[in-house]
Amino acid sequence: MTEFSPAQWRKSSHSGGQSGQCVEVAQASALVGIRDSKDPEGGRLVVGRAAFGDLLAQAKAGSLDL
Repeated sequence: MTEFSPAQWRKSSHSGGQSGQCVEVAQASALVGIRDSKDPEGGRLVVGRAAFGDLLAQAKAGSLDL
């Protein structure tokens, strides 16, 4: 399993709301880790950098809006 040190995790600057629904990301070599900021010891999604870039592009374009 890929290790992400606590110092590497960061929260989006857009996560300043009071709802508490935030994600954090961390980089480890060619991978990106994604976790729930409310449960930092819980499960993590680990994806390749290219897949993460695609995810961000889709989110910014609004194609993932519910």
